Amino acid sequence: MIYFKKVSLFFLIILFLNGCNGKLPGADARKIPYDPNERVKRNLEQGKGFRIDDAWNKKSGSGTFEFATSNELWRASLDTIDFMPIATANYSGGILITDWYSDNENLNESIKISIRFLTTEVRSDALDIKVFYKICENVVNCKITQQSGSLKTELTKEILKKAAIYASQTEGENFRPYNNPSLGKNNTRSKKKD
Repeated sequence: MIYFKKVSLFFLIILFLNGCNGKLPGADARKIPYDPNERVKRNLEQGKGFRIDDAWNKKSGSGTFEFATSNELWRASLDTIDFMPIATANYSGGILITDWYSDNENLNESIKISIRFLTTEVRSDALDIKVFYKICENVVNCKITQQSGSLKTELTKEILKKAAIYASQTEGENFRPYNNPSLGKNNTRSKKKD
């Protein structure tokens, strides 16, 4: 029994040491303040923390789910293609597909756009946009092709530009100064005089 405990302890230590590679995922020590009060202040100002007053002010069981306002890429994509009818909008699956759309000038040509979200971060490789063209000679004889031309590039630029604006607005809305009564002026600990 003692041998079993020693062997299992040995394996636990090996697993623990193997898992410690010296870095926390996503953490950069240069960007994180050393002082815990400064970390709390920064996290609460950026909307990453938990506040008791927020918990009391929220209505329990309200059933509201604010995914459209929390994902800037999703909002920007919907705003960019709002003139087209939406065939599929699956937020959890990360895909947005429009229906066939044609303007009044040329009824024999239609366009369909598919936007797949690869990440929720606002960056250039976050979207996979596909543009399909349908050209019909008559109702039965139609040819569908996928093209990656200037429309795809313009859509990507417009969506990313709007998403960046939404992200900066969200960051500004989440910022609330942290006021802690135990801290003195400027949210730093007041020095005690001996």
